[in-house]
Amino acid sequence: MDLKPTKPLSGFIELLPAQQRCFDECARRMQAVLKNAGYSRLDLPAIERAEVLTDKDNWDEIETQIFLFQKGDTKMGLRYDGTVGLSRFVAGHMNDLTFPFYTYQFARNYRGERPQRGRYREFWQLDIDILGVQNLSLNYDAEIVATLARVYESVADIVGAVKIKVGNRRFWNAMFAYLNLDEKQSRDAFVLIDKRDKITDFVEGLVETVGESAAKEIDAVFKDGYRSFVGKTGELDAAIAEMDRFMELLGAMGVKNAEIDVSIMRGHSYYTGIVFEFFSVDYPELPAVGGGGRYENLVSKFSKTKIVGVGASIGVSRLLVALMEMGKIDLSKWEKSVDVAVLVMGDENMPYAMSVLNALRDAAVPSVAFLDTDKKFKNQIEYADKIMAKFSMIIGTDEVKNKVVTVKDMATGKQQTLPFVDAIKLVK
Repeated sequence: MDLKPTKPLSGFIELLPAQQRCFDECARRMQAVLKNAGYSRLDLPAIERAEVLTDKDNWDEIETQIFLFQKGDTKMGLRYDGTVGLSRFVAGHMNDLTFPFYTYQFARNYRGERPQRGRYREFWQLDIDILGVQNLSLNYDAEIVATLARVYESVADIVGAVKIKVGNRRFWNAMFAYLNLDEKQSRDAFVLIDKRDKITDFVEGLVETVGESAAKEIDAVFKDGYRSFVGKTGELDAAIAEMDRFMELLGAMGVKNAEIDVSIMRGHSYYTGIVFEFFSVDYPELPAVGGGGRYENLVSKFSKTKIVGVGASIGVSRLLVALMEMGKIDLSKWEKSVDVAVLVMGDENMPYAMSVLNALRDAAVPSVAFLDTDKKFKNQIEYADKIMAKFSMIIGTDEVKNKVVTVKDMATGKQQTLPFVDAIKLVK
């Protein structure tokens, strides 16, 4: 009989135990920051109605990225991010929630796009959002960024430091209106600005798209700075003041690694105001490691009540797996999963060994027992060595008789026989 394949499907991630322990620790720290900041976790269904996932205006090719299937008469799909399900949830529980609503999701998401390095078909993502009814002050945009900065700081010893770049969709909307660009020109200009750092013919592309005069004005934003357009229109003045106020708020909240970069654009039909992205300081070769912004129209698909939100996401799998593959995370500290290996010499000594193991676990000492009592001592001590246990507790006939255990320090090889109460104190 032919053996079945052992590799997972392309675009799906499998981590080794040490990698998974590192991943879990990062996830724990990140969520601890959010809980401390008052965000409530939501665990929403991974499967949504197809009409919920696909009814999006101007979301280019989004349907080609969804895993869609049908069960009976119901068409369904796997979620591709946390925002669509959140919008549905908020609209359906409007009377059950307190606004502004602080929430986060840490969940697997699925996309049917072509797998490539750093982009997966199944991935963990951390989404944080604040939603308000009718309006939401700029203070909440700053709150999201400041909280996300703390999230990254909680894992900085593992993933390195980050910097924040801030843009403003409202500024560009005002700029395009000032230049009298039509909808197509605005959209094409948006795409060019978003790719400005990746293309060599930025100005030439602008000239072809919006004409020489408008291209010169847009290029001046980058050459002379966004403040050079103060006084041009009321809308531009408001957008510029908003960016300056936002940076003032970030400074007051202790964020020191942020700067204005008006080339940060993000989703054309998604975001409506302040937008931001986080980048790795230590590994600049990585793309943005997180980002988000203000949105105002998503919940309108589900409710007539106006819901305004500001949100952000971290592609946790994308960040951590990329760094692991690059060899940038020292996994040696995650190799050890237990402190004590309990080794039992003879099946008749197992009841006593189990009581020792139970006492270790009651004392919150990570511990495991080697339960194949027919194996030789050599096999058992090799096992303790392979799992990198700090100590072995050896239990044989004499230990059972005298109600003691023999403790071996796996690093030094030193052994001593102690009452197990004292042995527990030693290994703690």
